[in-house]
Amino acid sequence: MFDIKSFYEAKDVKDAVEALVREPEAEVISGGTDVLIRVREGKDAGRALVSIHNIKELKGVKVLENGDLWIGAATAFSHITNDPTIQKLVPMLGEAVDMVGGPQIRNTGTIGGNICNGATSADSAASMWTLNALIQLEGPEGHREVPIHEFYTGPGRTVRDRCEVCTGFIIKKEDYEGWYGQYIKYGKRKAMEIATLGCAVRVKLSADKKTIEDVRLGYGVAGPTPLRCHAAEEYLRGKAVSDKEAAAEFAKLALTEVNPRSSWRASKEFRLQLIEELAKRGLAEAIRRAGGEEDA
Repeated sequence: MFDIKSFYEAKDVKDAVEALVREPEAEVISGGTDVLIRVREGKDAGRALVSIHNIKELKGVKVLENGDLWIGAATAFSHITNDPTIQKLVPMLGEAVDMVGGPQIRNTGTIGGNICNGATSADSAASMWTLNALIQLEGPEGHREVPIHEFYTGPGRTVRDRCEVCTGFIIKKEDYEGWYGQYIKYGKRKAMEIATLGCAVRVKLSADKKTIEDVRLGYGVAGPTPLRCHAAEEYLRGKAVSDKEAAAEFAKLALTEVNPRSSWRASKEFRLQLIEELAKRGLAEAIRRAGGEEDA
């Protein structure tokens, strides 16, 4: 049995916000794959839950009239992975969330919950950072959009107010068009594993596929929050696709921008090795997907 004060199923977003305002310390629940674990462990025991799981307007993927991509916060991981629009425009994101838990978790867990939990190990987080995602929030004061790099405030903490509902994510057209990427998750086993480290690399190549016009490098579990390595990115812009020394320096520069810690999953020193190695591997695969030949 779960120690829950009450359970309210919201009819729409406005109803959910009103329910959160009415009930002090009430918590939003969608798929429940993280919330119910916290309740069972006693961390959130005795709290009221407001469910947004069956609100249709929070589900799905679509391209907006201006070309931006919208992903509903209550969209399950498996739906994102199998969505044709995701597969065409940002396949890396679909591949990343396909690494979450097992099939049951992926069929129930949502991308909104994955991001709003604030965990640096979230498999969607590093990819969403390299996509410059905007997080849509609806609360008592109305609607606001928060850039993902401003969303996290610390381990398990975000700027989302308790009475706000995450409704979706916007990925602007310029942040996916012409870009190709790779997400690599390192864990002690291949399935049902929390990331020891997650690395996302995205590149945009010149028309002749010889030059790296732009690059983005994001990590999970390389610091207290997901992060981007801007100095490494700036260094690699304009470099030749075939420049192996530049690729190696790109990976080394990432080490100056991270702050991993030791935990029971891995030591800080091992994570630093992973940070450097996965940057090189991710870059090579992103270049290959973009049509370049790193070894040319």
